[in-house]
Amino acid sequence: MADQPEPYKISISDDKLKDLQQRLALAKLPTQLESSDGDSWSSGTPVNEMERLIEYWKNSFDWRKAEAKLNELPQYRTQIEVEGFGSLDIHYVHQVNPNKNAIPLLFSHGWPGSFIEVSKLLPLLNGDDNNPAFHIVAPSLPNFGFSSGVTRRGFGLAQYAEVIHKLMIKLGYDQYVTQGGDWGFWITRAVGFLYPEHCKASHINMVLAKPPRFTVNPWLALQHSLLPYSEREKKGLERSAWFERSGFGYNLLQRTKPQTIGAALEDSPVALLSWIYEKLHDWTDSYPWTDDEILTWISIYWFSTAGPAASVRIYYETLHTGGIEGISYEKLIEYIPHVKLGIAHLPCEISVVPSTWAAGLGPVVRQSEHADGGHFAAWEVPETIVQDLRAMFNKDGPCYQVVLGHGGY
Repeated sequence: MADQPEPYKISISDDKLKDLQQRLALAKLPTQLESSDGDSWSSGTPVNEMERLIEYWKNSFDWRKAEAKLNELPQYRTQIEVEGFGSLDIHYVHQVNPNKNAIPLLFSHGWPGSFIEVSKLLPLLNGDDNNPAFHIVAPSLPNFGFSSGVTRRGFGLAQYAEVIHKLMIKLGYDQYVTQGGDWGFWITRAVGFLYPEHCKASHINMVLAKPPRFTVNPWLALQHSLLPYSEREKKGLERSAWFERSGFGYNLLQRTKPQTIGAALEDSPVALLSWIYEKLHDWTDSYPWTDDEILTWISIYWFSTAGPAASVRIYYETLHTGGIEGISYEKLIEYIPHVKLGIAHLPCEISVVPSTWAAGLGPVVRQSEHADGGHFAAWEVPETIVQDLRAMFNKDGPCYQVVLGHGGY
């Protein structure tokens, strides 16, 4: 692997495809737990859904076609040196805009997402006379996709932030902006905290925040205490409560015993499919997933460089590694100065908080409320993300020319 960035194409061997087919052919499924309320998803991925997808994956899904489509993305790999962990091979999508004033945008995925999520944004962020243009960088995080895995303990948020920041610097982007959801929320927050002289603005589509306190932000706390929640905020809190009550089990397992679930995910494509498909269904806003979309999404995990078990380690490591530079992770959901912040509120996100809570995250320049969308916003409702980015960075926006010399037109 050369130190300098080099073009990359996904090329899964025939042997790996054959191994997948053999494992699918031996699939053994459980019986279905009947639901009294008629909701076949209430106890997890329904058996009939699994049967249909396994059959399609085994006999009809064309990975080579999906692979060719993925390889239309401008992909690269390069080495990034991480303090205490040596050199990692990092895979990333990098769309360079011909506009010399284009704004460098770092996109961070989470779990169970991947670099594929950025693909719908690429054609929408080219810019024109009325809209800003962006250079877009979307890495596969370490332990995900086609980047290196890390088996040494202690690889936490500071290290994920270090990797993607150093990647931007290596690509010549001394200043940049970020966009993220899921772990992308935490990682881009960490980037802004650690590298505020480089990360100039951020947009997030998953919002984790707490009620404002009078000792920290008395004006916000007063607003929060006096103003009633809107209908959106009431429904959002109900959605968040549902997730904590009925959707959080995966998180408890992955943050405490990643090796246990990792054994199932590494050995069985059926376990991987069931584990992730449940989230694709439950965390989206009735998004009409096609079988090809689902299986491409799952196959990226199955064929990943480090293996599907590696991806769940992020939950354990970030919990057990400790805070960034001695500061607890609670700090990342408190006020982070210097980085201008845009926030998208989506009704079917797994955490939906009131606007007064979100306002305490930093110097918020835009909060937008959307009627549709869930956890995988860049994939489900890419136009929503683009709308927010344009509003933030256009000539009349609060972040115009926030990146020195890059207005985006």
